[in-house]
Amino acid sequence: MNAVNSTGRRIAVCPGSFDPVTFGHRDIIQRASQLFDRVIVLVSVNAVKNPSFTAVERVRMIEKVTSHLDNVVIDIWDGLLADYVKSVNACAIIKGLRAVSDFEYEFQMALANKILYDGAETVFLTTSAENMYLSSSVVKQIASFGGDISHFVPQCILEDIKARLWKKPEELK
Repeated sequence: MNAVNSTGRRIAVCPGSFDPVTFGHRDIIQRASQLFDRVIVLVSVNAVKNPSFTAVERVRMIEKVTSHLDNVVIDIWDGLLADYVKSVNACAIIKGLRAVSDFEYEFQMALANKILYDGAETVFLTTSAENMYLSSSVVKQIASFGGDISHFVPQCILEDIKARLWKKPEELK
């Protein structure tokens, strides 16, 4: 595996559902953008999951959150990750790890992706300590009970998320 693709650029794909994007996601994307010439944040469409936001809405939120990163682009894909990585000539797949419990699944996926396309390596980035507990599921649960999610998501998308998920206390009765 070469560290660069045929164009001489190091392209990485950072896949996920990003439903919604959190400070943890932003941290991983930012750090990946410092390691690679181009980072493609890939909104994965998973038929098994029932997302709170459409793929296009998730792209728009990620665009807001990453607007300061010139080498980050966002795309949508509903097929095999390995096929997408090959199609964009990427040399790496970026996966964020919060805890050891994330590793077993992600390691299994990395091995499968390597068999499907051996032209890219999976690179694991550990989350920052302040984001270890954070997930989109946590954000959605807190918002659904009318809780303050401003500590978990960037300010630029806070109202987008609240408009969809946040319940006023009187609505919970």
